[in-house]
Amino acid sequence: MDFIRSLPYSFLVPAALLLGLSPFVPEPHLVEKVRMLMAGQLVRPIDIFDLLMHGAPVALLLLKVVLPAKKHPEDGG
Repeated sequence: MDFIRSLPYSFLVPAALLLGLSPFVPEPHLVEKVRMLMAGQLVRPIDIFDLLMHGAPVALLLLKVVLPAKKHPEDGG
């Protein structure tokens, strides 16, 4: 978890936006793959890879936001 905490927001936010929304036209891959997942159509390996690749930065950003910051001993934690 220290790895996720060490990633700066200045890296994660642009990466999540860029990979999460690309290609911009006609529809972002992440939206398409999540739609396929919900419909039970996500079966081809390339589609699963696309979901993982385009969703990884978004997942890391969400983990960084959700995980509590590591407290230092001098802070009482």
